[in-house]
Amino acid sequence: MAALRFGSFLAPYHPARENPTLSLERDMQLIEHLDRLGYHEVWLGEHHSGGSEIISSPELMIAGVADRTRHIRFGTGVNSLCYHHPLILADRIAQLDHQTRGRIMFGAGPGQLPTDAYMLGIEPSEQRRMMVESLECLIDLFEGRSVSRTTDWFTLRDARLQLLPYQRPRMDMVVACAVTPSGPTTAGRLGLGMLSLAVSTPIGFSALGDHWGVYETAAQNAGRSVDRSSWRVVVSMHIAETREQALADLEWGIMDSIEYTRAIRGVKPGDDNPIAKIQTAREGVALLTGEGYSVFGVAMAGTPDDAVDYIRKLQAQAGGFGTLMFMANNFADTTATRKSYELFARYVMPRFDGSTDPLHASMEWCREKSAVTYGGFVDAMKATIASHAAP
Repeated sequence: MAALRFGSFLAPYHPARENPTLSLERDMQLIEHLDRLGYHEVWLGEHHSGGSEIISSPELMIAGVADRTRHIRFGTGVNSLCYHHPLILADRIAQLDHQTRGRIMFGAGPGQLPTDAYMLGIEPSEQRRMMVESLECLIDLFEGRSVSRTTDWFTLRDARLQLLPYQRPRMDMVVACAVTPSGPTTAGRLGLGMLSLAVSTPIGFSALGDHWGVYETAAQNAGRSVDRSSWRVVVSMHIAETREQALADLEWGIMDSIEYTRAIRGVKPGDDNPIAKIQTAREGVALLTGEGYSVFGVAMAGTPDDAVDYIRKLQAQAGGFGTLMFMANNFADTTATRKSYELFARYVMPRFDGSTDPLHASMEWCREKSAVTYGGFVDAMKATIASHAAP
């Protein structure tokens, strides 16, 4: 299996009290920072309500930041397929793939926020079915086939893309997966990658191994082969130089996250819900790093060594995956967040990509040869000094 890859899943989550223009600019600056640090990819979400996840078009955000970066790849994380006509969405993605010279990845999902679907008059029970109908057409369109299909929410008549994607036969495509087997089944049947979003939740962590089994079986039944390198997992993680500092960093924005979760879940004071009882930032961090809550799950807050141990546990539970991503939850302030990504790039990535292995091997080789090499160097130096000292 290839070396583990790393990235960020940027929904994003922003405090409703902050200037949204500056929040979006900070997101783009963070992506520039990740690019300089050598992260492989960043995924940007699509949401239309709630006042926190304020990117409504991942394509616009990617187009805005692409020329400010050099290497990092961009994923739509994810497009809510039942909100878009598949031909129009396919056109936009194909064009963006050209504008970024092939740095685009495509993520598909049914839509996370029920309030988004409510505003569009879409019943929650129909969203997954609609996603699959659209996704099947999108694959054909991206691969240059003509599509004719009539559903209760879109029609395609001899539809084809006039501009095929820059990447051939198409860009990487993934399906969002949470707890149910629906996502892995769809991804496996269609031969797409998995993007596991609930890994930090206890139930999501427990389901990791099962998800791979469902995914692999669905692929085999469809006559397809799948590889663990195409599996991406998203975790809540923040690191600092000490565990105490990591926990303290999270106090900066935890109450904004608590308030957002209360709003979208309809939690009121006095409800029998852990987040209803939180009154201080310290209590919020204790909940986040203990029992966990909502989509954020249980956050790992610690040192780079703690992060290494955490990732190894994930690998053991899942049986292996290709990419690990931070959930950009905005718990810590800008300085601490940047520092967390930097510490991870400096001290955690090399433990999984093998980049420092030759350095350690070279150092050990020098140690083994030192009796000959350094001893000979010292002897030669002594002889030179002696020859100059002679009358």
